[in-house]
Amino acid sequence: MPRIDAPTIAEHRAHRRRVLLDAARALLVENPHEAPSLTAVAARAGLPRSSVYEYFPSAKDMLLELVQEVLPNWSRRVNAAMDAAGTPGEKVLAYATANLRLVAEGEHALATALIQSVPGDQVDASTQLMHDQMSQPLCAAVEQLGVPDPATTARLISSVVYTASRMIEDGAETSAVDARVRELLAPFLLGHV
Repeated sequence: MPRIDAPTIAEHRAHRRRVLLDAARALLVENPHEAPSLTAVAARAGLPRSSVYEYFPSAKDMLLELVQEVLPNWSRRVNAAMDAAGTPGEKVLAYATANLRLVAEGEHALATALIQSVPGDQVDASTQLMHDQMSQPLCAAVEQLGVPDPATTARLISSVVYTASRMIEDGAETSAVDARVRELLAPFLLGHV
């Protein structure tokens, strides 16, 4: 019988599953253009390859589970930042800053690598849900500003955040990019009451 390294079998299995998902995540971050094999994940996790199959029938199943973790975490963090902000304009600025932080942490590169590694309806649905969960509070905050076309304004703000994200991924310093985004958006966002 294999050695159990936790107080209960359930905790042992949860820990092993976490170690495997973290190993897959690390491999994707290191090489975003190649989906990691179960063999590579097992080696990174320091576990025998055969034990990986106890948790995931295939590399695709493992990566789908990682998708179900990464994408909801992104929208949770952005929404939490917006919830903590005061005025509608501050909420929109929090939306921008939270997204840029996640990009700087490598979460966008990881999400992109995951989406490319396991394309399909399930991933498309998860991606759409994540975008919806972030765009709805953004649109609501923009609408509270009283602008004539809040949906278009929210899309334009998202475009600024997207461009700033690309700049960070291309090597620009996050705090400098965030400062430029705030310089651009704050007069508009904070000028509306």
